Amino acid sequence: MIHFDKTKQRLLKLDTACICDAGKVLNLNLRVMDSGIKPIRTGLKLVGYAHTVTCHNDFLTVVKALHDATSEEVIVIDSQNSQKALTGELFPTEAARKGLAGIVNDGPCRDTAAVQTMEIPCYARSVSCVPGTTNQLFETQIPIVCGSIIVNPKDILFGDDDGIIVSTIEELNTLIPVAEDIKKDENRLLQNMANGVSLLEMLNFEEHCTNIRNGKKSKLRFQI
Repeated sequence: MIHFDKTKQRLLKLDTACICDAGKVLNLNLRVMDSGIKPIRTGLKLVGYAHTVTCHNDFLTVVKALHDATSEEVIVIDSQNSQKALTGELFPTEAARKGLAGIVNDGPCRDTAAVQTMEIPCYARSVSCVPGTTNQLFETQIPIVCGSIIVNPKDILFGDDDGIIVSTIEELNTLIPVAEDIKKDENRLLQNMANGVSLLEMLNFEEHCTNIRNGKKSKLRFQI
């Protein structure tokens, strides 16, 4: 059995870039939300299980998700191209009170000045001061599309300022050791550069370019 807490603690020491680099090394096709999904407040990391929501210009189902979601879950909203705000100041406040991991809204958010002061990660596609209605109950805890990718209930979301990765815990635990090695190598490179070593000195740049020009298989790599 894979324990979520251990996976979470290891993820929090990494970043999405390292996980994506690990996916490239392992030749895995990772689910990464498109760049239109942005954090309302930067500098926070998101790790939690998906609690999925579908709705359109109406946030009653988001309220239902806030009621139903449990600790460590992320409310993930398929807004179906909503133009009216589906989240604002009250929802992340309640999510934080309940110990939820965050909110990812593929639609408009409002009250952004207040949300930017909160410690809970909140993402949205856009901003609108116009509120949604509360007249329809859509579905929760079904596969949805958010950030142009499929998100299933209980998938794990890992997000930071660079984006959000959606994965299973099994896949993440395959990626994490590789990502940790990549992070160590990057730190060593940065330390060398801080000590005056050129980035190009640590790359097989000339050899790689020559091979490319001559039509040979090649790979740009660090030599540290």
